[in-house]
Amino acid sequence: MATDIKGPAIFLAQFAGDAAPFNSWDSITKWAASLGYKGVQIPTWDGRMIDLKKAAESKTYCDEIKGIAKANGVEVTELSTHLQGQLVAVNPVYDEAFDAFAPSAVHNNPKARRSWAEEQVKFAAKASKHMGLTSHVTFSGALAFPFLYPWPPRPPGMIEEAFDELARRWKPLLDVMDENGVDVGYEIHPGEDLMDGITFEMFLERLGNHKRCQINYDPSHFVLQQLDYLDFIDIYHERICAFHVKDAEFNPTGRQGVYSGFQNWVNRAGRFRSLGDGQVDFGAIFSKLAAYNYDSWAVLEWECCLKDSNEGAAEGAPFIESHIIKTTAKSFDDFAAGDNSDRSKARRMLGL
Repeated sequence: MATDIKGPAIFLAQFAGDAAPFNSWDSITKWAASLGYKGVQIPTWDGRMIDLKKAAESKTYCDEIKGIAKANGVEVTELSTHLQGQLVAVNPVYDEAFDAFAPSAVHNNPKARRSWAEEQVKFAAKASKHMGLTSHVTFSGALAFPFLYPWPPRPPGMIEEAFDELARRWKPLLDVMDENGVDVGYEIHPGEDLMDGITFEMFLERLGNHKRCQINYDPSHFVLQQLDYLDFIDIYHERICAFHVKDAEFNPTGRQGVYSGFQNWVNRAGRFRSLGDGQVDFGAIFSKLAAYNYDSWAVLEWECCLKDSNEGAAEGAPFIESHIIKTTAKSFDDFAAGDNSDRSKARRMLGL
């Protein structure tokens, strides 16, 4: 029997801040519920939202987090370690930039930073179990991405070695997730080594098709790459465990295309937009996910280069709500089906 997509929900990463109502777990969950959201996705690096280490050590603390959310009208959908996952694998060219994702104690020390990040992911596995969550979202990190364009020609075996190492680093973390009953939805995202279907397959193969290696589906990144985001669902639906609802547009000109000439977000050919303002066919996406019995959350990730975040959040809940398909329990032509209790009818109709 078909199941329904859950939602609407909202990822809190782009909203958490030092001003009310975004500066505490209690107030931000009330804010989300007031806009019509039924779930919230937690950025675990933000201490205003959650103490991840404490959540890994204490089910009582996790029950308190869930209790506050429930009292305010929402539930926790997934925990996110996007920033920590990024630090599991960092090419040295990005060392200084990505140090900002980690505590100052491990800055300028890639080995210590990686150890911290891996511990964080393990904490998230245990915290997810304490919260009764079965899916998690993250980034893979990247060793090969700076060599995306094959000029100058890459040394033979470079990409293979990068993916071998990426799998070596993630395999123990996925095993911990498995011990805690949690799927890991990698957001397929430029800047990560898992940037499209082929790179996901390269990673998955090296993990021996690890059952916890899953996908956080976000069509906006595929629009910017000019990848068929509907065909992607057909190919990988069995591995999709999470869904970021984010819009985007791609408007190439004679001056710029996919790479967008180093322009800022407003001036790029490919831009993220608020829901309904871009080019993503969400009607088709929700239909495909419903047909494949996706039964987890539809989570707004707001990233727009033009619209105010509060307006985007307010518009997001009704937009998602209007796209969630209440799946039918019967066929539309049941009224004309006649008597189906006679199992021999089919053979008689075939002349057998």
